[in-house]
Amino acid sequence: MINLANLAREHALHHDEIEAAALRVLRSGTYILGPEVEAFQREFADYCGARAAVGVSNGSDAIVVALQALGVGPGDEVITTAFSYFATASAVVRAGATPVFADIDLATFNLDPADVEHRVTPRTKAILAVHLFGRAADTDRLGALAAKHNLALVEDVAQAAGAERHGRRTGTLGTVATFSFFPAKPLGCDGDGGACVTHDPVLADLMAKVRVTGATAKNVHDLPGGNYRLAPLQAAILRAKLPHYEGRIAKRRANAEALRQGLRGVSERLVLPADDADGRHVYAQFTVRHPQRDALSAALKKHGVGSEVYYPVPMPSQKVLAHLGHAPGEFANTERACAEVLSIPVHSELGDSEVVHVVEAMRAALAEVDQG
Repeated sequence: MINLANLAREHALHHDEIEAAALRVLRSGTYILGPEVEAFQREFADYCGARAAVGVSNGSDAIVVALQALGVGPGDEVITTAFSYFATASAVVRAGATPVFADIDLATFNLDPADVEHRVTPRTKAILAVHLFGRAADTDRLGALAAKHNLALVEDVAQAAGAERHGRRTGTLGTVATFSFFPAKPLGCDGDGGACVTHDPVLADLMAKVRVTGATAKNVHDLPGGNYRLAPLQAAILRAKLPHYEGRIAKRRANAEALRQGLRGVSERLVLPADDADGRHVYAQFTVRHPQRDALSAALKKHGVGSEVYYPVPMPSQKVLAHLGHAPGEFANTERACAEVLSIPVHSELGDSEVVHVVEAMRAALAEVDQG
């Protein structure tokens, strides 16, 4: 079975460097923050083209850290996408604010800036834009909207480290950016990890305090915060992987292009990912749309190819957010995406013959589904 990720194969490609990095930490005696985290922060900020990075515990906590450092809390609203992993909205709630959802552009799966503007109120404090599936959101329009209304623009870069828009990398397209290094992400560690990235040194300092229970000095806590620290072990593993990351992006993009070419025109009902003329898509996922998505997924499995639905339920429809009062039909593009999307293997560890097999399996599965 060809699955959406192969973490063991990824590790095997660079096992000597990764295992040496882990052993270095184990022998150091420093297991909380320290020089490995500091070094990774410098290296990752440089990679993004930003002034500062703050290593944190995971991508979900990164959003909480960023929002708390921005002063977002009870009574505030944060506009975000209706179509993403639930951690995006959950982090807003954890920060004490109210998530306000906007619909997506169905071609890119990212926030529709026009719908975002309709959602702005006097209580809006920030726009939280997810760069979904590895493609940068329209931060030109979202940034202009944020500036017009004096809002922070927060990038959720959990799926898009290294993606670009007009030559600028994610992490530098807004006020602050949050990253996840969950193992299956394009840049992943070997456990949980995350980071907040910004050009603003004052904000970086605040986020560094928030991640250590809001401490401004020993036993002095002036800010809301938590234990949101990046482990030195994960920082060292990320440092070992980071120099290889551009090569892995190139392979993902090559695999995506091979999938696109192999599937173009095969089925009138299959919608392929839109070309990214404005930047560099890093293809955390290769996500197609088909009106018989579930049947297509089942047929693919019979042909030895795994797939996954990201995401089957709009965030506003989750039971925990029922009190917000959203009704079916309010987010039409999101609801259609939830009914039709299917992600297929594109990861950088796929061999060329495996990419060919994915294409052939998709063609066979589509023929079966489209013919009845």
